[in-house]
Amino acid sequence: MQTVDVLVVGAGLAGLHTARLLAEQGLDVMVVDRRRSLSVGVRTTGIFVRRTLDDFDLPDAALGPGIRDVLLYPPSRRAPIRLTSDRDEYRVADMAAIYEHARRTAESAGARIHLGVRYIEASTGPVRFAGAEPVVARFIIGADGARSRVARDLGLDVNRRFLVGAEIVHPIASRTTVPAFHCVLDPRIAPGYLGWVIDDGWHTHVGVAGYPDAMRTGVRHLLDAFAADAPGRAAPTGPIERRGGPIPVGGVLKRLVCPAGLLVGDAAGAVSPLTAGGLDPCLRMSELAAAVTVAYLRTGDQHVLRAYDGGALRTRFRGRLLLRGIFAGMRSPAAVEAAVAALRGRAGRAVAARILFGDGSFPDVDQRRRTRSAP
Repeated sequence: MQTVDVLVVGAGLAGLHTARLLAEQGLDVMVVDRRRSLSVGVRTTGIFVRRTLDDFDLPDAALGPGIRDVLLYPPSRRAPIRLTSDRDEYRVADMAAIYEHARRTAESAGARIHLGVRYIEASTGPVRFAGAEPVVARFIIGADGARSRVARDLGLDVNRRFLVGAEIVHPIASRTTVPAFHCVLDPRIAPGYLGWVIDDGWHTHVGVAGYPDAMRTGVRHLLDAFAADAPGRAAPTGPIERRGGPIPVGGVLKRLVCPAGLLVGDAAGAVSPLTAGGLDPCLRMSELAAAVTVAYLRTGDQHVLRAYDGGALRTRFRGRLLLRGIFAGMRSPAAVEAAVAALRGRAGRAVAARILFGDGSFPDVDQRRRTRSAP
């Protein structure tokens, strides 16, 4: 039976980034994922914001062109609001290539990655897998998605508020316009969220997301209806890929860590409640999680774990949770039309630009300061 310092369950961006950081500190790290290939089961659109691109080393070849324009459409889709930044705000990634890059860097650091291994449970004794030998782990990191089984086994909090999203990804024949991020606010197609069209230089992503209880006809039907005449979409060529899944929007969970392990990424609720963006927070929280894990395993001091306090992190985004609640309650197209109209003024455009082009990050954590201040 193998023994490891850290077992990471889930080889998404959060899991692989955390594994690399831990392995670089000399820990014996194993990563398992039930997928046999990291190019399958991709769920995210792969939109990276400027502050992520500034702060993290991502392979440029896997990133599409910079996007500076965001168009906000009301339900009528007439006269969209165009917001333009003086710098590149978004780049859409080929996520299969991003995952493969993260895998290579984690393995280069010394982490062992095993695909096609399905986690069963870790509540008592060695960690069990389907069809594989159990593993004894000093610490377990749950990076296994929005409906984390690791969280339940460790007795940690679980996500309870979700949007459900789906998108169509298809190749484009050629680019004829400057790339832009098209966002349609319409509760008939995306109750509590939006429909989007954005491209990564190779493919166009057309998607919708919303609260499942309000999607009376189902997300796939709404997506197909939206894709038929979505603004900004290029004429598709070649095969079409479909992807989607749950998006936790209740914010970072309060109980994220215990002496047996902790949660990162979607499993931790590390997704902006307002914008539903999860790539930036998953990387930032992974750095904090890795710092806390290293300190705990080296000292055995459980007080170190307090630095990974979900309750403290939640206080940093109360405004986003409030706006999420307001957005969730706007189920009338007329109300959304009026809200978009309010954004046309100077103050409204400033608020929209702050949300879409802001310099802050979610959550805004400094793992060095927080681990140093832990009692």
